[in-house]
Amino acid sequence: MLNYKKYAALLALLPVVTIWTQAANAETLKTKNFNITITRNCPEGYVTCNNVTYYGKDLRTGKSIRLTGKTIHTTGADGVTPSRFLGYEFRNGEYLYRVTTDNTLQVYQGKKLILQEKGALTN
Repeated sequence: MLNYKKYAALLALLPVVTIWTQAANAETLKTKNFNITITRNCPEGYVTCNNVTYYGKDLRTGKSIRLTGKTIHTTGADGVTPSRFLGYEFRNGEYLYRVTTDNTLQVYQGKKLILQEKGALTN
């Protein structure tokens, strides 16, 4: 005979187990001077993600930075619906870090581009 209390307890844990076992989507970009790991912390299938982690390490100094950001997209004809994926964007005070779909790291200070390096994805 089925023990309904145990069955109900197992069902209650199912959403927690499902979330815990979802693998984050991570990719690593290596440029001349930086190793960058980007992790999408949203469930698979989401077009946009506002919980993306940037971990960058300067290969010359060994210093690293961890930021939280989002995916960036063009918008559809309605001006709202996300369309073509452009890359990722991360803010750190007055600095804006972008990693584009063509594997380029861009760092802006305000509106001024202060660093741009093309790289390659590694796994």
